[in-house]
Amino acid sequence: MIHELLMALSGYRGSIFTWNKRTGLQVSQEMPFLHPSETSVLNRLCRLGTDYIRFTEFIEQYTGHVQQQDHHPSQPGQCGLHGMYLRAFCTGLDSLLQPYRQCLLDLEQEFLADPHLSISHVNYSLDQFHLLFPSVMVVVEQIKSQKIHGCQILENVHKHSCGGLPPVRSALEKVLAVCHGVMYKQVSAWMLHGLLLDQYEEFFVKQGQSLSFGNVSTQEEEDDLGIGGLTGKQLRELQDLRLIEEEKMLAPSLKQFSLRVEMLPSYIPVRVAEKILFVGESVQMFENQNVHLTRTGSILKQQEDTFAAELHRLKQQPYFSLVDFESVIDRIRSTVAEHLWKLMVEESDLLGQLKIIKDFYLLGRGELFQVFIDIAQQMLKTPPTSVTEHDVNVAFQLAAHKVLLDDDNLLPLLKMTIDYHGKEPKDSSQAREGPSREPSPREPPSSGWAALGLTYKVQWPLHILFTPAVLEKYNVVFRYLLSVRRVQSELQHIWALLMQRRHLEFDKTDPIKWKLRNHMAFLVDNLQYYLQVDVLESQFSQLLHQINSTRDFESVRLAHDHFLSNLLAHSFILLKHVFHCLNEILELCHRFCSFISQNLGPLNIQGVEQLEALGKAFDNHSSLLFRILSSVRNHQINQDLAQLLLRLDYNKFYQSGGTLGRKSND
Repeated sequence: MIHELLMALSGYRGSIFTWNKRTGLQVSQEMPFLHPSETSVLNRLCRLGTDYIRFTEFIEQYTGHVQQQDHHPSQPGQCGLHGMYLRAFCTGLDSLLQPYRQCLLDLEQEFLADPHLSISHVNYSLDQFHLLFPSVMVVVEQIKSQKIHGCQILENVHKHSCGGLPPVRSALEKVLAVCHGVMYKQVSAWMLHGLLLDQYEEFFVKQGQSLSFGNVSTQEEEDDLGIGGLTGKQLRELQDLRLIEEEKMLAPSLKQFSLRVEMLPSYIPVRVAEKILFVGESVQMFENQNVHLTRTGSILKQQEDTFAAELHRLKQQPYFSLVDFESVIDRIRSTVAEHLWKLMVEESDLLGQLKIIKDFYLLGRGELFQVFIDIAQQMLKTPPTSVTEHDVNVAFQLAAHKVLLDDDNLLPLLKMTIDYHGKEPKDSSQAREGPSREPSPREPPSSGWAALGLTYKVQWPLHILFTPAVLEKYNVVFRYLLSVRRVQSELQHIWALLMQRRHLEFDKTDPIKWKLRNHMAFLVDNLQYYLQVDVLESQFSQLLHQINSTRDFESVRLAHDHFLSNLLAHSFILLKHVFHCLNEILELCHRFCSFISQNLGPLNIQGVEQLEALGKAFDNHSSLLFRILSSVRNHQINQDLAQLLLRLDYNKFYQSGGTLGRKSND
């Protein structure tokens, strides 16, 4: 019977120990000569045999499963039934059972040498497995029932290895080490060669963008502005300005990759996974640009073998050490980041490219755009047509020649565009398919100025920093700055026209015209000074300082992200109430300039009423702007608004009761 017991514990059932699908191995009821205590001990041992049989069935079922499905990629409903991690788990589980098999073999030899040994000796020899097998069976059953898949197996095994039973912890850590071997191979292939070896979607890096997009509200919310205060929603908007513009900086022309966070084990921080993602993306970019490799060399500086050896050393360790793992990842990331910094800053002249961006998108070449405004003023006053874009580019080239900007290499990379908002897409069927993340179409532009944009053809490898999404944000700032500059130019032109009439017949409306123009010019000039000096120059100098003080590309990219976010935030483009109020003021200035240019002589009654209406509207909007600025300054939330208020009300004129716009009793 002892020998049949050992055979049963090895997975071979017989007449004494029978198998039941529900209860597993158990002592046959047809053994009346067994004492109940012996039956109890034998049934306790049978539980080990039951677990062992189920372990071996699990291993046999899933070890060869990957080979059988090599040409059949996983289906969503089959998650957890295949994959390299499952196969590695089976390999580790099989090695975990080896001490049990060896113990049975030793017992067989002991009983052959001494037939007088009892069942208690078997029970004593196998006692350690009474703790181990049930704990391991919980892991196996969870993998089967919950269809745990890929790197999630690492998380499951690690969670159960953190218990207080040393034999269980030691055994599961050995299984975990085998499973980590697959992860190290995937990490090595991804980081050193840019290869995503993940046929069954098991790795925590995936191809394609993450689906965790925020919901964009398309409905305008109207909040009541109290006198001297803002609503809670507006205050939250001010506090969240720095968080709105976080975005993935990858070129759409390249394969896009992102983290599959649900596959990331909890003991590997997201910061480490992001470093792995960054290195793989960078290597992937270089692998896709073979034409440039002869010039730039290896992105890992020919250290692939060294890093591969370090990762292999980690793979051979019996226990996973996050400190050692992150240390190796940091060394690889630092090498890649420094190489990219050198490629971007030194070889590709990033500072020169930023200067070009500043000169054109941020109106650094003010004389160029002043001439352009004068040339294109008439053609862009009306709604754009099919030939407007061509005419605008001709005007832009002419303006460049007039200011002696004849850079044969630069001008072909720049092009003015006309964006026809509100038109149906060319493929209307695609536009109706599914929910779109793009904002709903706006009304067609009322003038060419509203549709004007600027494109810049970015050269490799700067395209990973200046993506189309980034350039579109620059375009938003460009249109805003251009509108302010255009209003400023029109007000200066009106000043010249009024000066030409100062010796002619006096009209009682002349003081009203002069005063309103002066108030408008005061506000627009100070807004222009704030944008150019307090925002653009200040932020650009900080960006250059941060780029020059590091040799890490990720730091450069982060600094550029902050620079662009600060431009949008400090210009109030993200703060819709202030931005809307400023746009209304600029529109009133346009209407005033247009009215004055058409009515230089004495005004009739209707003209006087129209002039007074413009003054009253400007007074109301400027007062609203001051009210908003004062409210935010009192709450001490946004220093940008306080700075603009300082520019506009440096002598406390408004706080003392002064007004802008219409004739008042000041």
